[in-house]
Amino acid sequence: MKFLVNNMDRVELEEIIKRGEDSLHQFKSDVTSEISIAREMIAFSNALGGKIIIGVSDNGSVSGLARSDIGRLSNLVSNAASQHVRPAINPLTENISHADGLVMVVHVSPGISKPYMDKDGVVWIKSGPDKRKATSREEIQRMYQSSGLIHGDAVLAGGMTIKDLDIREFERFYEKQYEETLNLQELPLEQLMENLNLSRDGFLNVAGALLFGKYTAFRLPAFIVKCVAYPGNDIHLDDYYDSQDISGVIRTVFDDTVAFILRHLRRVQQNQNVNSLGKLEIPKIVIEELVANALIHRDYFISASVRIFVFSDRIEIVSPGHLPNNLTIENIKRGNSNIRNPILASFATKLLPYRGLGNGIIRAVKAFPDIEFVDDRDGNLFKCIIKRCHKLPYC
Repeated sequence: MKFLVNNMDRVELEEIIKRGEDSLHQFKSDVTSEISIAREMIAFSNALGGKIIIGVSDNGSVSGLARSDIGRLSNLVSNAASQHVRPAINPLTENISHADGLVMVVHVSPGISKPYMDKDGVVWIKSGPDKRKATSREEIQRMYQSSGLIHGDAVLAGGMTIKDLDIREFERFYEKQYEETLNLQELPLEQLMENLNLSRDGFLNVAGALLFGKYTAFRLPAFIVKCVAYPGNDIHLDDYYDSQDISGVIRTVFDDTVAFILRHLRRVQQNQNVNSLGKLEIPKIVIEELVANALIHRDYFISASVRIFVFSDRIEIVSPGHLPNNLTIENIKRGNSNIRNPILASFATKLLPYRGLGNGIIRAVKAFPDIEFVDDRDGNLFKCIIKRCHKLPYC
């Protein structure tokens, strides 16, 4: 999201005022405290950016500013941004003439050095039109994640050590990747795992555990995949005809999740003889791309499972965590990407049908256009909805 000065006229201002405050717009009749406005700017910087509109009351009435207020507020905003925000930010201001007086609009861009905090070290975040203190470790971790300072797949995995490694799984990978047996490797296993960014000081990180760990369902129970197939088009507590909790190393989880979905798909004959298997109503590549995307790009700071729902009219793949940073549904359809879990992504190209080039969504949509993507920032999840069809060519 990018803000430009002189891009708002009176008509647009009145439209914003008419809609009321929201996550991108905050009204202030006046501002006298540097600390107060600094907290508002911190909350916007830690989110998607926004506009603080000074000279408008909470109820939408324009109180207006006098010409003498503009200089005072300009200095106040500048001092707040440089002296009360850590790291400092650079908001832009513009003044708009209104029948009831001047209105100052303070444009705050989405921050690139999150988390931003005040002089006391308090991190402020948006909560609808209001702001609040960040109170959970996960919230702050995700901000570090968005700045590229920490990644969920690099966090240590619940006390899992090298002894929790599925050594046979790792041996198979190592021999295929490096064309030599593991026992010919001169480095100790602990050092080798650390060199591969899969452990630290003898403890597996999340990537190491998901790729090559044993008993991950017990040590990382939130990171399994939960699959349910329903006979109708809605979720029921008791009325379902198949369910499966899928765990294990990521290669097995991928294979079993794809298999669960495929066994509930219809096959369409489409001019083939009665003895043929028929074609899947949804191409297999679509399921593979979207399942791989869910496993690799989900937010591992969130203690929740990937969920697969198979309904009569659609399939839903629900991943914990909304799109990272400033990614949108529109630009991921164009191939834009932001790798949330770089260690997992680098190994996935060797273990799964995943290329890591940011074009998986493009391939899925090209093969089957009837896919809806939902970036739910309030619910902190990303959803792929694949519409089922009963005939070919594909929908």
